[in-house]
Amino acid sequence: MASAAAPSPLPVASLSAPRAVAAAGPHPLGFPRRLKPSTGGAPRSSLRVVASSSKVDPVEERAPVAPLTGVPVPAGASPPGPSLEPQPQVSTGTWKWRGYNVRYQKAGTSGPALVLIHGFGANSDHWWKNVPVLAMENRVYAIDLIGYGYSDKPNPREIGENFYTFETWGEQLNTFCAEVVKSEAFFICNSIGGVVGLQAAVMEPQKCKGIVLLNISLRMLHIKKQPWFGKPFIKSFQSLLRNTIVGKLFFNAVATPESVKNILCQCYHDTSAVTDELVQIILQPGLDPGAVDVFLEFICYSGGPLPEELLPLVKCPVLVAWGEKDPWEPVELGRAYASFDTVEDFVVLPDVGHCPQDEAPELVNPLVQSFVERHS
Repeated sequence: MASAAAPSPLPVASLSAPRAVAAAGPHPLGFPRRLKPSTGGAPRSSLRVVASSSKVDPVEERAPVAPLTGVPVPAGASPPGPSLEPQPQVSTGTWKWRGYNVRYQKAGTSGPALVLIHGFGANSDHWWKNVPVLAMENRVYAIDLIGYGYSDKPNPREIGENFYTFETWGEQLNTFCAEVVKSEAFFICNSIGGVVGLQAAVMEPQKCKGIVLLNISLRMLHIKKQPWFGKPFIKSFQSLLRNTIVGKLFFNAVATPESVKNILCQCYHDTSAVTDELVQIILQPGLDPGAVDVFLEFICYSGGPLPEELLPLVKCPVLVAWGEKDPWEPVELGRAYASFDTVEDFVVLPDVGHCPQDEAPELVNPLVQSFVERHS
């Protein structure tokens, strides 16, 4: 089933005032912070917050990367350099995968390749504040995973079980790199997109040069993380959602502008970033035929890989960044990932929620660019 026509490419977003970035430091629950082997790039860096009562720019213990050009400058402010280059144009394309239409966006004509992978219920438009800026120095692609955004949404009941899994999305991502990107790439991921990126990198290590994980999903509803006495209840609840009208009623209650705005205001610390435009970005493709079946299929998906199972298998460098105020994926639990040998840094983003790329692009874009330059 084909999805509705995709909207026009991402608009250029203006960025808010700078915030501070904090280093990982010792884990409060006792997880070790081990030294990592060299990954062939520049020396490891440590980001710290400058002592101040107000938000300040981060300070690094190495030579700073030159600021990105093309970032919009507020009226009355001084530009960062003698001139500002225009940001690259973002275009939208459709790619055929397994006979299904997959929507993606791209910008930039030279430099390393970056593939941006969205989270649950989102789509490539959620990177609207990142694609044009990162495309100043890179070839940037943002993809709608099958079942999401303006990609096709095949009915899981018609194609059999175990279609909407991280293995499926990992294969989709790797094939996209082979057929569209046509080179190895950095995976920049948010939420469940982080599990997709890790899965793809494990399946075909030669495709991935490095991974940035932004508030990766901890998968706290995974069957392995539930107590034995709760597992029968979870299976019964999943069956109720899948096989009765309850699931569709639940989806219909969620798929409204008011509900989407309320959900976003929960996971964004700075609720001023939750604009009507953002609500439409998230909501509109969710109204496509088939979206309800994909939604219910995924919230009933309590198997598959966990991040802590995939991280030891990854061969490329990984940077983990975490919004400190994420109410869904607590940073205190996320810090455990700093102990994995493949993770070169764990960066805390103060006063930021679950979607740092949209809520704090002025922190995320330079962090991504610095990581890419270290490993290119």
